[in-house]
Amino acid sequence: MKIAVFSAHTYDKNFLDEVNRREPAPFDLIYQEASLSLQTVAFAQGCDAICVFVNDVVNAPVLEALHRLGVKGVFLRCAGFNNVDIDAAQKLGLLVARVPAYAPEAVAEHTVALIMTLNRHTHRAYNRVREGNFMLNGLLGMTLHGKTVGIIGTGKIGLAVAKIMNGFGCRVLGFDPIPSPEFTAIGELVDLDSLLARSDIVTLHCPLVENNRHMINREKLGLMKPGAMLINTSRGALIDTRAVILALKSRRLGALGIDVYEEESTLFFHDRSSDIIDDDVFQRLMTFPNVLVTGHQGFFTTEALREIADVTFQNLNCLVNGTSCPNAVLNA
Repeated sequence: MKIAVFSAHTYDKNFLDEVNRREPAPFDLIYQEASLSLQTVAFAQGCDAICVFVNDVVNAPVLEALHRLGVKGVFLRCAGFNNVDIDAAQKLGLLVARVPAYAPEAVAEHTVALIMTLNRHTHRAYNRVREGNFMLNGLLGMTLHGKTVGIIGTGKIGLAVAKIMNGFGCRVLGFDPIPSPEFTAIGELVDLDSLLARSDIVTLHCPLVENNRHMINREKLGLMKPGAMLINTSRGALIDTRAVILALKSRRLGALGIDVYEEESTLFFHDRSSDIIDDDVFQRLMTFPNVLVTGHQGFFTTEALREIADVTFQNLNCLVNGTSCPNAVLNA
């Protein structure tokens, strides 16, 4: 069985090949550095399935083109599937499967790294010391012990963040339309507006669906404590970036840490160091000293990549064997 693997980097190849070598009948993996789009869909010619990542475009026109090529399944190397037109896939009878939970602690730990770095300004201190500047002005932080952390989304990642912040001695608040019973042993479940108003740090850990796009907008930012910190390691479009910029300019928002960006598909996972980045919103964001951006690396640990590869092959074998896939977003 031939599988076209889009948005494939060296680390993807290493971990996928490691698992594939253990398969009784190894798959023929055809790696494509290009991301999937209508312009690159022809790379799936002759393949039985495709394997994609967070910023690949899997909309109705792409799915229709894949179907014409004989592709039978779409396999995501991630938990989110907001980039896939599920209705179109259903009409075409395509299997769509994902990796629902890979090392949630990896993303949780990265979330805490953003919080700690922004709070204690370690990124700025590092650069100062390398230049021989040992002044402490501008590096003042706050003691996290006793502060309130609001966690939007109390699934596996949100729960892992709650446990870590609870260990710091923080009060933990949670909001989730489908709350985790386990969360109540750690923190207090509240409504969204109450969470925003009471939290010193707000962190997002929920999937992107149509009804929560820009859930953190101008109105919600206005409810937050003056000087509060906002962290997003989930999906970029959960926050309205233009509204966040206004909140930073007015000093309503004290700090912003993001590992995702709503227009990241043309930036992240590429080396743009020699290019002119013509995204004016992103460039404006980067001018603030209290903003920290990482390039969607929250998942990027050995353990997480190994789990992604393992589960991806489990999903592929469901297609081969014609069995129901437990990780299917949509069964064929």
